[in-house]
Amino acid sequence: MTVYIDPPTWPGHGRMWSHLISDVSYDELHAFAARLGAPPRAFDGDHYDIPAESYQDAVRLGAVEVGSKALLGHLTRAGLRRRKRHRRTA
Repeated sequence: MTVYIDPPTWPGHGRMWSHLISDVSYDELHAFAARLGAPPRAFDGDHYDIPAESYQDAVRLGAVEVGSKALLGHLTRAGLRRRKRHRRTA
């Protein structure tokens, strides 16, 4: 039961972003994101978009830092990866 976060290297809306995922369930991911204070609109089908300003807070709460490729691997192996055309927002 682990939540992972990649470095804030993804640009958008004038900021840099990280991706936050769970390797167990979306319920675990949503619970962690709520503790972090991420709004529901930050959920993008299989991950949360987390601004760079919140990266260290996520790590302090227990998110494990991994590279983007490793993050995608964890998500895929967990069976929680949703391709963009199949994503639904919460």
